Amino acid sequence: MTKEFSHIDKAGDVRMVDISDKPGTRRMARAAGAVRMSPDTVQAIVGGDVPKGNVLTAAQLAGISAAKRTAELIPLCHPLNLTWIDLTFTPEDDGILIEAVVKANETTGLEMEALTAVSVAALTIYDMCKAVDTGMRIEDIRLVEKTGGKSSHATDYRPSVGIVVVSDSTAAGEREDESGAILKEGFAQAGCAVAPVKIVPDERDQIVGAVQEMLSGGIKLIVTSGGTGLGPRDVTLAALEDLFTARLPGVEQALHAYGRGKVKTAMLSRLAAGTVGDSIVVCLPGSKGAARDALRVLATDIFHAFDIMKGGGHD
Repeated sequence: MTKEFSHIDKAGDVRMVDISDKPGTRRMARAAGAVRMSPDTVQAIVGGDVPKGNVLTAAQLAGISAAKRTAELIPLCHPLNLTWIDLTFTPEDDGILIEAVVKANETTGLEMEALTAVSVAALTIYDMCKAVDTGMRIEDIRLVEKTGGKSSHATDYRPSVGIVVVSDSTAAGEREDESGAILKEGFAQAGCAVAPVKIVPDERDQIVGAVQEMLSGGIKLIVTSGGTGLGPRDVTLAALEDLFTARLPGVEQALHAYGRGKVKTAMLSRLAAGTVGDSIVVCLPGSKGAARDALRVLATDIFHAFDIMKGGGHD
C-alpha cells in the first residue's frame, strides 16, 4: 500500500494539515548535526579567540530563537507553543557536534523545530568563523529521536476488531449506519482486521449476544456505538458492564476529556471501557463525531494495551 502524503491534496497541490481535532500530548524531538573545520578553528572557538566573540553562546541563542520561529520559516509548519529548548555543543578534533532537544505539550510533532535549531546553530558557527576558516562544511543534520503522538508506545500488534452498532432505527432499516462505517474504515486504515459491522436494536439480550459472539470468535477489540445516552432505551452500558473483568478508567477519561474539549454537551454522554478476558470492549455514543473522536484517541495507542496484557512492559 502506497502511503499518501498528508501535505498534498487530491489535486496534487500542497496544503497545511488540519490538526484542529488532534489531542495534545507531551512530545519531544532530538536532532543533531556537525560543523567540520580545521583543528585550529576548533581550538579558537574553545579558547574564545574568534574575533567575532563567543561562538557557542551565539549559536545556542540563535538555535533557540530559530526553533521558536520555525513556522515562520517553513510554510506548512504549525505554530507551536514550545515549553523547552536546549542546545549542546561537543568539540572534536575536526569540528563541533551540535545537539538540540525540543519539548512541548502539542498536537503535532516537533521534528522540524529541532532540525531548525540545529541548522541555524550550525549556520551561526559558520558565519562567526568563516573569516578564519574557508574550508568549513555543515553535515549530517538529522533527527535522532522523537517521542509523543503516534510514535509513543508504538507496537506492531494489531488486534482483530469487531463493531456493534446499537440503534433501533438503524436495525429497522429506517436509518443508514454511519458511525459503524466510520469506525470500520478507521481501524482498517490503522492496519486491523475488521469483522463486518453488526447492527442490533436497543435490546439488552441482543447487545450482549452480539458482543459474546464476537468474544467467542476471538475478536480482541470490540467497539459498540450507541445506547449510551440518558434515554429509557439507552441500555448498552447496563447490558455490558457485568461482562467486564476490569474497567479501564484511563481510556474512559481520555475519551470523555477529548469530547468535552470539543462539545460541552459531551458531558451528558456516558461511555465505558474494560477488559473481558484477554479482549477489550469500548462502549461509545452513537454519533459520527463520537466515532471520529474515538479513532483519534484510541488508534493506535490502545493497541499497546494488548502488549501489557500479555506481560509486556509499559514503556
